[in-house]
Amino acid sequence: MLSTDPLAKAKPVKKQALRQKLSDYLSTNQLKSTKQRDVIVETFFSMDDKHVTIDELLEEVRKTHESIGYATVYRTLMLLVEAKIAHQRQFHDGQSRFELNLAHHHDHLICLDCDQIIEFENDTIETIQEEIAESKGFELAHHKMELYGHCQTLKKTGKCPHQK
Repeated sequence: MLSTDPLAKAKPVKKQALRQKLSDYLSTNQLKSTKQRDVIVETFFSMDDKHVTIDELLEEVRKTHESIGYATVYRTLMLLVEAKIAHQRQFHDGQSRFELNLAHHHDHLICLDCDQIIEFENDTIETIQEEIAESKGFELAHHKMELYGHCQTLKKTGKCPHQK
């Protein structure tokens, strides 16, 4: 049971909550809100349907703010991870990718050819995982599932629109 994003309507509200969470985190940790950080954060938030790399975010940020550097984007993303506003993921290519923490669990299908990442949710899989853990006397704290293969477009046409 693959699904599209069931929280699509909730995302704008959730993003505002994440903005507030960042503001609180900065205040609690006596950190400043800077123009560059704000630009990076807003750009990252606008890319919420993606698992973005530092380079991809930097490219997007530099479309409007050419002077922002790689290290500033990196530090801002690490700050978002520390504040639990973003998740850092590493898939088969070893490159860090970041996604907003929209508080819904999902798993990933990853194309080995073009690196396309498809999010999905499946209650049956979640139930089975919980049952297995329980049957082994194991209390789950968290988990992730990544399935690797070849996307349908490539399989059907020999070309993939996501291929780099």
